[in-house]
Amino acid sequence: VQLQASGGGLVQPGESLRLSCVASGAPLAYFVIGWFRQAPGKEREALSCISKNDGNTVYAASEKGRFTMSKDSAKNTVYLQMNSLKPEDTAVYYCAADTSLRDICVDDYWTAGRLYDTWGQGTLVTVSS
Repeated sequence: VQLQASGGGLVQPGESLRLSCVASGAPLAYFVIGWFRQAPGKEREALSCISKNDGNTVYAASEKGRFTMSKDSAKNTVYLQMNSLKPEDTAVYYCAADTSLRDICVDDYWTAGRLYDTWGQGTLVTVSS
């Protein structure tokens, strides 16, 4: 499977943005998909994941309520809707897939980036006035 993230851009504080992650080569339903971000000079941060078994989504506590992850199986695409954006949300955003048989999204260690073996190229989100 290959992942292609898009939808980033420059927005003002308080605005919204929807990122897309299109998969090719295999149905997204086979994999756990996660969203991550990395801000300049900071470590990579896990944002959310979607379970391959029941489609449930899990969020990092810090972003719960502002970010919503969803999936469109017909388009083989997952989305990350981001609302009320803040300057500290400025980062490169990545989608990633765990193509193993496990469903890490049901466990606490879904945030470990090392468990995801396929990564998209990243899309830059800049929040600035």
